[in-house]
Amino acid sequence: MTLPIRIAPSVLAADFSRLGEEVRDVVEAGADWIHLDIMDGHFVPNISFGPDVIKALRPHTKAFFDCHLMIAPVDPYLEAFAKAGCDSITVHAEAGPHLHRSLQTIRALGKKVGVTLNPATPLSVFENVLDDIDLILIMSVNPGFGGQKFIPAMLDKIAAAKAMIGDRPIEIQVDGGITTDTIGAAAKAGANVFVAGSAIFGKGDKAAYRTEIETLRRNAETARA
Repeated sequence: MTLPIRIAPSVLAADFSRLGEEVRDVVEAGADWIHLDIMDGHFVPNISFGPDVIKALRPHTKAFFDCHLMIAPVDPYLEAFAKAGCDSITVHAEAGPHLHRSLQTIRALGKKVGVTLNPATPLSVFENVLDDIDLILIMSVNPGFGGQKFIPAMLDKIAAAKAMIGDRPIEIQVDGGITTDTIGAAAKAGANVFVAGSAIFGKGDKAAYRTEIETLRRNAETARA
């Protein structure tokens, strides 16, 4: 199944002093999703923001809020992020002992369900939950910081994930080091959703955001074709 190319700017790289305006600008510039990286300083070595920030952002746009929880434990906080306005919630397979229970909880909250793996975690984790998820997120850097370089070995992992899901309508997302130079290889391997932080927000203004998003999309579509 061929799913559309989606560009998902990560607000982790945005100007937090005017976050609402940044989100509006990037959506008007052509972003498909808004990616929300939640870090707890425990599961990953950084702290970002929590559900109150997402709740404050929600009135600024109707865009799809794609929430990536890099926190452990994760289950006690799923409801708070759902109520804050997230449309999809992605959890790390490594973040708790009962992955399937976490996925069931997200589904019961009425949200799209995603699972992500750190670079060293094998794809076999997905084998028994494929029919319970809407999205697989392949981390192409070690989570915790923006601006890292893409790990080339993850291209094989993306291709293997694409083969594993077969005809299921599961999105394959890639997060980490996505730029106009790396997006083509990731798209060719089988990904269709691309998280980009500094590659977009670091460009300066809405006109620059539009140019970067259009280039990312064009490079992905060209490589996939």
